[in-house]
Amino acid sequence: MKYRVFLGSGLFIAAVLPPAAAQLEAILVWHVLLQLPMLALAGWLLARSLPARLIAVIGRYNEYGIPGILIAIFVSLCWMLPRALDAALELPMVALAKYVSIPLLIGAPLALSWPHMHVIARGLVWIELLAMLLRLGWLYLVAPTRLCNNYVLGDQILLGKLLLIISATIVVCWVVRLFAPLPALNHSGT
Repeated sequence: MKYRVFLGSGLFIAAVLPPAAAQLEAILVWHVLLQLPMLALAGWLLARSLPARLIAVIGRYNEYGIPGILIAIFVSLCWMLPRALDAALELPMVALAKYVSIPLLIGAPLALSWPHMHVIARGLVWIELLAMLLRLGWLYLVAPTRLCNNYVLGDQILLGKLLLIISATIVVCWVVRLFAPLPALNHSGT
């Protein structure tokens, strides 16, 4: 349990301290595919290390994980907008909002909601994630002009390709998991 606190705190510090944050925000691919997930994972790990009593109190307001997952989805949609990424680089208050909202409103709600969600609801979240990655990948790839003013067009095209590759990888993993034989369970008692 303590390792989650140390790892979550370490990820958060690595993502927000000026030398590392400047490097992560210097390239669009690193900003979207490294810094944002680092912040969300930090929130996930820190939320999973909360005392059971506090998790139970939060759980009373997070029935079936739906309220928390909706918060995480809507906040993540905001941070996928190119304009929000630009604003986070140009305005200190928006950068602060990014550093606070992603761990607290994406990572933590996911950690606290996912275990309580029905398998069908989890599947819908995965499908929405896949759809979002496909839409963003396509958008970044085919846009004739820069969507993020702080990054070059080549970064945008590379991010589009990588988002489409990540989407394809998720689909392949689903298909393999769906059709891969499950290991046989030994019920003979030996």
